[in-house]
Amino acid sequence: MEGRLTGWGRTAPTTARLCAPTTAAEARDALRAAGERGTLARGLGRSYGDAAQNAGGTVLDMTALGRVLALDLEQGLVTCEAGVSLDRLMRLLLPFGWFVPVTPGTRYVTVGGAVGADIHGKNHHVSGSFGHHVTRMRLLTAGGEEVELTPGEELFDATTGGMGLTGVILDATIRLLPVATSLMSVDTERAADLDDLMQRLDASDHRYRYSVAWIDLVARGAATGRAVLTRGDHATLDALTPRQRRDPLAFRPRSLPPAPRGIPGGLLRTSTVGAFNELWFRRAPRARRGQLQGIGAFFHPLDGVPEWNRVYGPGGFLQYQFVVPYGQEAVLRSIVEQLSRHGCPSFLAVLKRFGEGGPGWLSFPMPGWTLALDLPASVPGLGPLLDRLDEQVLAAGGRIYLAKDSRMRPRTLAAMYPRLADFRALRERLDPRGVFTSDLARRLAL
Repeated sequence: MEGRLTGWGRTAPTTARLCAPTTAAEARDALRAAGERGTLARGLGRSYGDAAQNAGGTVLDMTALGRVLALDLEQGLVTCEAGVSLDRLMRLLLPFGWFVPVTPGTRYVTVGGAVGADIHGKNHHVSGSFGHHVTRMRLLTAGGEEVELTPGEELFDATTGGMGLTGVILDATIRLLPVATSLMSVDTERAADLDDLMQRLDASDHRYRYSVAWIDLVARGAATGRAVLTRGDHATLDALTPRQRRDPLAFRPRSLPPAPRGIPGGLLRTSTVGAFNELWFRRAPRARRGQLQGIGAFFHPLDGVPEWNRVYGPGGFLQYQFVVPYGQEAVLRSIVEQLSRHGCPSFLAVLKRFGEGGPGWLSFPMPGWTLALDLPASVPGLGPLLDRLDEQVLAAGGRIYLAKDSRMRPRTLAAMYPRLADFRALRERLDPRGVFTSDLARRLAL
């Protein structure tokens, strides 16, 4: 069956033959049947660009490989197939007092996708990326062989963050985080501008497991980079009310009706986003400590609005995420100022601090500041602007996140990822026919 696929940003759609294996044997058969355009595994399609597309080739929908294979409640280990979502793991594990070690801004990603993109969350400065917590995985190679991988092996490190280009992840074992409740204890405060925000993060981020700042990219002048800083940790039992203690591990995330279809383009203009951002900033408390929030509200607020990506209209949107090392704060400040001057209507822009990077050859995180923002694809002059920002990120020793990218140039990528040559050489050795490929891989010559 053929299907038209896009990333979550709904740009650059392409058509591929779709296959939904339910067993490793069926996945192997699909590899053997792959034509000249190759194949690629896909989860829930939450990468923003073209990373999970394969124009004219085969795409394996891995969500049918969705079994939890083993659960060790004493050691805090879960083994599951690649198509299991983080949402399902949370619903399964929280009643037993365990939580996923890393979650991004959506829980609707699969374990295979979490490994392939080496996802990060609000706790990277403390816990690292998802790959840090994978103790083993099983990979289906281009030759149809199933191999067991453990951390430190070159194929494990190439697969962690390898965007699905080293093989099909069949299952993985993940080390979990113990929690006493399903609520979060959250501190919120306002920052007057970007310098104020960075000072607050530098001074006290080490006190929190989770930390993120929403930035107003429309504000200009003295308010450039003003932000709402939200930080917290899993709440303890004694922080709960007597009523909440009756079922302290309950996890019942709420959902609103889906975003309507047919939203016209141009709805998100600088004026409308500016009004929203003003309201959002003013409604945030100047300083509030210890507020109890649900996991869904703290980690995944947009998951409460199914298909929220349709808000950007038929043209879709780009998410741009970069990291620059500590010591390059002037570059971060300059980029925020340029985005503000350009009038980029972004109501979703978040700043976080990264800790030590992992061993993944193409993993994105590195010690430094990371800014992620959504931008309507229709913004005038957006392409040239982001090209200029790429050059500034590169000159600062930073990089762009592959799982969010939809327009970076190959030359830029090669300069940002020092292990790229090793990655290409390993792929050439293990997959000389180029069985595993994607639109992203072709665009960036991965």
